[in-house]
Amino acid sequence: MENSRCRAFLECAEHGSVTAAADALGYTPSAVSQLVTALEKELGLKLFRRSPKGVSLTAEGEAMVPAIRAYIIREKEIYQTAEELKGVVTGSLTIAAYPSVATSWLPRIVRRYKQDYSGIQINIKESIRSDIIEMLEQNKADLAIFAYSDPMPFEWIPLAEEEIIAAIPEDHPLAGAKSFPIKECEKDDFILGSWGKEREILAIFHQYHVHPKIKYTTYDTPATLALVRMGLGISFVNELSARFWEKHLVKLPLDPPQYIQFGIAIPSRENMTSAARKFLDYAVKYMPEEQKITDI
Repeated sequence: MENSRCRAFLECAEHGSVTAAADALGYTPSAVSQLVTALEKELGLKLFRRSPKGVSLTAEGEAMVPAIRAYIIREKEIYQTAEELKGVVTGSLTIAAYPSVATSWLPRIVRRYKQDYSGIQINIKESIRSDIIEMLEQNKADLAIFAYSDPMPFEWIPLAEEEIIAAIPEDHPLAGAKSFPIKECEKDDFILGSWGKEREILAIFHQYHVHPKIKYTTYDTPATLALVRMGLGISFVNELSARFWEKHLVKLPLDPPQYIQFGIAIPSRENMTSAARKFLDYAVKYMPEEQKITDI
């Protein structure tokens, strides 16, 4: 199966347009169309529906996307291995991560990694859990750093634990308390991140049989805490994501205390690229000592 055919297929799937795929690849639209047609003939499958508005994947095309993307990744691994054998380390690495991880732990780890492997291009994709899971399933990321939650369909390497805290306005009745009883969240308007699908927080509600009044949903913690600062409600967030927010809100530990585990998820250790394997070693080695899980 030719590399160029696979790349043309993936670009068309990504852009929904032969012209846009041609621009991305530096080919003519006619060349891209011929490559995709050749791949369809080779596989014996109709991969796209074609219309004047562009192209869209058939069910068979959708099913082929992860496999073809994995094929391209394995090809890259062959060349990376050859470069290593020659004493040169090159390639690329795509890391999916929570924004809180990308702005706190990840820069330190990446800096140490790049000191030894400067030839590797690193792409960091910040997103919420559902998007991260999809990136791993579709082979759009080599690995991901986020919080553990069942079910976990990937290999999991634990890195650190962080406390979940309550973020409340300065004038809240419990602003002077030492902790925030979980049951108290039912008395205030609640702000929930990850577009209302923040599984770590929803799990707490389920465990303690509480039913908060969810009045606002946000994408990520900065928007959540901005709403808290304006007195529009309260929220539960992991301490890592709220670390740089100190003014005009109060952060309290929950009662009883709650923790989440952060770690690295990989689709398959066996199929990792050499760049990803090396990064995994550096992530475990260079996590901040105060956050490390000691029994990794």
